[in-house]
Amino acid sequence: MLAVVDYGAGNLGSVLHALRHVGAQDMHVVQHPEQLAGAHKIILPGVGAFGAGMQVLRERHLVEPIVAIARSGVPFLGICVGMQLMFEVGEEMGIYEGLGLIQGRCVRFPHFADLKVPHMGWNTLRPTRKSPLLAGLPEENYAYFVHSYHCIPVNPGDTLLETVYGIPFCAAVQRDNLYGVQFHPEKSQRTGLQILKNFLAL
Repeated sequence: MLAVVDYGAGNLGSVLHALRHVGAQDMHVVQHPEQLAGAHKIILPGVGAFGAGMQVLRERHLVEPIVAIARSGVPFLGICVGMQLMFEVGEEMGIYEGLGLIQGRCVRFPHFADLKVPHMGWNTLRPTRKSPLLAGLPEENYAYFVHSYHCIPVNPGDTLLETVYGIPFCAAVQRDNLYGVQFHPEKSQRTGLQILKNFLAL
């Protein structure tokens, strides 16, 4: 069973549509902890603010079961804010504790003289290593980003993809069964769909 966590993220419908397009089966939208029973994969989508997302996950008593299942070895994919929530701390509109699956923090982009924040648009992805999540993709690909905050892993080896917007930053992470992408695969055309397809095949 593929569990897609619903905590009010605005891109849930688009993610579900993209997953169906690449052949997802036995897919369940999860709002309560008991609905996670039997999950063989988990996707945490996300649009919005770090603190607000964690608040809803706590209100729905989803934090502990999500962390427990992710740490048990079940493949886990965080998308955009969903990736940010995988980290220990987020600094959006205050300091908030995340899920703590990946060591590090989510911080705002610095001020750029010639670039706007939020970062919106297409950027090149540079793989830092091989991964089943990237199977079938050329060495360079483009993905669509919409975000004002970026993640800084404590362990540089957790970074799977990098891109540049004023500064180089982590565009995707992987540690064992844990995967996260800062960009929106559901909006990234062939590249994004291939990544979702690869996750389903894990």
